Amino acid sequence: MKKLFLYFFFTVVPLLVYGQKTTYKEVDNRFYYPENAQNVTDYQRKMAILDIYYPETEKKVPVIIWFHGGGLTGGDKEIPEVLKNNEYVVVGVQYRLAPKVKAEVSVADATAAVAWVFKNIQQYNGDPDAIFVSGHSAGGYLALMTVMDKSRLKAYDIDANKVAGLIPFSGHTITHFTIRKQQGIPGTQPVIDEWAPLYYVRGDAPPTLLITGDREMEMLGRYEENAYFYRMMKVAGQKDITQYEMQGYGHSMTYPAFPLLLNFVKEKVQKAAQ
Repeated sequence: MKKLFLYFFFTVVPLLVYGQKTTYKEVDNRFYYPENAQNVTDYQRKMAILDIYYPETEKKVPVIIWFHGGGLTGGDKEIPEVLKNNEYVVVGVQYRLAPKVKAEVSVADATAAVAWVFKNIQQYNGDPDAIFVSGHSAGGYLALMTVMDKSRLKAYDIDANKVAGLIPFSGHTITHFTIRKQQGIPGTQPVIDEWAPLYYVRGDAPPTLLITGDREMEMLGRYEENAYFYRMMKVAGQKDITQYEMQGYGHSMTYPAFPLLLNFVKEKVQKAAQ
């Protein structure tokens, strides 16, 4: 009987403990503006929401904020399947869209969402010191704008340089074409103004991974503007920035790019722990 007990204690119990898979929960449609915010419209309350996918764990884990694409005129919040089950918190953000609002409002919403994550993600086992900001196309542009223009998060008493990493997928680094369209500027005329991430190049920005599709298959100039952003960031003194061109893939290059995002997060988390 004693031998049976010892066998159970030293063999079966460890298998039960270590063999258990991490379980995950999802919380949907959290409003990310302060509840006491002034002049909140019905459309804002409908669209300024996010979903949180998080592991049930005792430790704090890295966080990936994901902004969907859609030209700032369409698209829906999402938790990409490939980002699930990696022991990360994943936050999918919805934001207001043109033409119901000026496209610039999307940037304000994205900033408010990032600020909400910084201030609340510990409730969902997220590590506020390991928040990574990412997104595809218009979402990549929003990721860049929220972090590169430090004044935006500063309005929420958050230092943008606390972001652990910035990973835009095929994001505009010039002024977004929807904003240019609002101003009567054609899509073939590039503009770099306060609505362009390139306007805010700086050497002290968080570690950055730029990913685009093949330059011959991407949207108009998307690879080239990211390449210029990369070069100017290097000139400004940024040492931790990398650019990938997904050869053979066009603008819809998220599937082959997701492993690069996951590897980037893993690498930066391991480096921070050293």
